Amino acid sequence: MKRISILVIEDNRLLRDGLTAIIGKQSDLKVTAAIGDCTKALQCLRESEPNILLLDLGLRNQNSLQLVKVIKKDFQKVKVIVMDLVPLQEDVLVFVQAGVSGFILKDATVNDFLKTIRSVAGGAKVLPPHLTESLFSQIVDKAVNESDPSKIIESVKMTKRERQVIELVADGLTNKEIAQKLHLSTYTIKSHIHNILEKLALHTRVQIAKYAHTSDSYNSIIQSISLIKE
Repeated sequence: MKRISILVIEDNRLLRDGLTAIIGKQSDLKVTAAIGDCTKALQCLRESEPNILLLDLGLRNQNSLQLVKVIKKDFQKVKVIVMDLVPLQEDVLVFVQAGVSGFILKDATVNDFLKTIRSVAGGAKVLPPHLTESLFSQIVDKAVNESDPSKIIESVKMTKRERQVIELVADGLTNKEIAQKLHLSTYTIKSHIHNILEKLALHTRVQIAKYAHTSDSYNSIIQSISLIKE
């Protein structure tokens, strides 16, 4: 059986050595090289031709994203897995658009770590667990081929109630005012807003209102959003 070859780029020596040791114990995996920065990355890729690049998203004073773009241009067969503590939604989006196939959280279990490597090597896309419910299908299916974020929004599954909340947030109403208008509790409104932010890959209610007021395509998009029951 041919082993899955892996190049590790991680600037924390303790973590780098630990990952190498874990991978080295697997009969179907092997580390071709483990380095601490991007300077020798291309050389290592040319020499070892790994199947997987395991890359630290937050390399000190270095641009992991730029490296991914170069690799996907010049080493198209190499699948990239990015490691981070808890990657932000925007980081996930730009790295997937650049060609990353998977993400591993640094607090993941050993089993999840190895499962991600094997899944990506087999052609799967693996995103952080905290995003799989809200953004998995949209990012994987849309973001790689779409440069316009509004195109991603078109595929979001939105409830009728969430659409009502979006419109009221855009009108400037507070959570309490929205709750009173819709005859719901403030806690329920907070929950709806949390879900909306996740689904639209936004971070604050101000962004919801700003998008609604500044985007010419907002009305057509919000009307075309696939609706599901509450």
